Amino acid sequence: MPPILATQITQHTLWQALTGVLPPLALPPTPVPHAGLDSRDMGQGDLFIACAGQNTDGHRFVGDALRRGAKAVICEAQGEEQARAAGAAVVDCRAAAQRPGRVWAEAATNSLASAALVYLVDDSVAALQQVGGFHRVHRSNPDLGVIGITGSVGKTSTKELTAAVVAQRFHTLHNQGNLNSEQGLPLTLLELSAEHERAVLEMGMYALGEIQTMCELARPRVGVLTNVGPVHLSRLGTIENIARAKAELVRALPSADDGGIAILNWDDERVQAMAGLTTARVFRYGLTPEADLWADEIVSAGMEGIRFRFHYRRPAAERHGGERIDSLHVRVPLLGRHSVHTALRAAAVGLVEGLSWEEIVAGIQSMPGQLRLVVVPGINGSTLIDDTYNASPASMVAALNLLNDLGPSGSGRRIAVLGDMRELGNYTGEGHKIVGRRAADVVHTLVTVGELGRAIGEEARDAGFAPDRLFMTATFEEAVDLLRRELGPGDLVLVKGSRAVGMDSIVLAISHDDANHQTLRHH
Repeated sequence: MPPILATQITQHTLWQALTGVLPPLALPPTPVPHAGLDSRDMGQGDLFIACAGQNTDGHRFVGDALRRGAKAVICEAQGEEQARAAGAAVVDCRAAAQRPGRVWAEAATNSLASAALVYLVDDSVAALQQVGGFHRVHRSNPDLGVIGITGSVGKTSTKELTAAVVAQRFHTLHNQGNLNSEQGLPLTLLELSAEHERAVLEMGMYALGEIQTMCELARPRVGVLTNVGPVHLSRLGTIENIARAKAELVRALPSADDGGIAILNWDDERVQAMAGLTTARVFRYGLTPEADLWADEIVSAGMEGIRFRFHYRRPAAERHGGERIDSLHVRVPLLGRHSVHTALRAAAVGLVEGLSWEEIVAGIQSMPGQLRLVVVPGINGSTLIDDTYNASPASMVAALNLLNDLGPSGSGRRIAVLGDMRELGNYTGEGHKIVGRRAADVVHTLVTVGELGRAIGEEARDAGFAPDRLFMTATFEEAVDLLRRELGPGDLVLVKGSRAVGMDSIVLAISHDDANHQTLRHH
């Protein structure tokens, strides 16, 4: 469930966005302090949006939200009875288009200055998006520059690092955690104030059309594409559909004449092809000198981060005479060679936003607050790399490469505990085999978890991995029992896989009781 967020909206914003008419004189422009999807988070004056989720339906808790102090509720028909029982003023927005003059007639019979307002809508998620889009267009800074970020892997770390860079010069908002969905992004938009100069917004998706909807709400001027891979393949069917879905961001950008900029990964052929789908200016980044911004001389410094050299080919408008290429050696606190792409994306945004290299490097070297990978002291003197947020073939291989870069201490071993990867569709078999082959090259001991995880182990064994160092377990409980016996001093243990098979529970079970989590950057 997304967290409750502070908002910059008022009851007037809600009324006008949802009804399409001016608020009645009796309704004061009372600030709405917070908005959220969980009734238990509600406090005095807050907005509760009742949505039907996978595990429960928020409409069951409309009354609870009102009792806790919510002064505004967005819900569908199934929440109306609870609203009336709580004495709220019901505003039927479903009828607004047909009879706008009567939309508030019932509400006007109540004391609008004190009553809670329950906005009855056809679709709660669409209504939340309506409010978020309205606030973005009509209530935020008219000069706000929005940077949209999407891709199969690396969105969240790119968003965090990019926000850290942009914030060196601009008052910047970015989505908390992974609030990158059709619900999370419009909630984030409600946080926008007139003081915000930039917004860095991650955009995820499960279906075609979702990123297009988010772009209509957020109005990005700059779009960043990380990569295209087989994530959510079970929902979208083909890798081509995934590319089409991600390309919705570049298609939505303004033209180059209107300031639109598409920042594309030139090392990914599917992202490269998106250059032909946009009228925005194309800015290329990668590890090839064909790009506008590229990196070389990459060296891992283990837990201390990575070193590499930036090269930036300045556009013709900034040249005086012939071609001008800036080169800069940097050391940044990012883990793994794959993180160079994360730094390139953040730097690319900084450059197109006019920041100096000093500002860009300071931002990259700062400490973003929301990171995914943590290094945790483990039992029996081991060290755990907790990367259990999600799992795809690309992110699995990147994590194994990181394990290879870091290495254990003393006589310790590299150990990988790898679980199922879900939603890969017809790529499921090949995706798990790719991971198995890489694991065979990197680790001393391999533990797999789950039925799909077993395919990783079998492929590693077929690739020549020693059977006596391979343990294929059916459940996370079985894996925990094994690891408690096997782990020893100096062992460096990577734990990664779908939470559906309990990979995060493994980390909790084999962490040292007094462990202080050391947060580190990862993709």
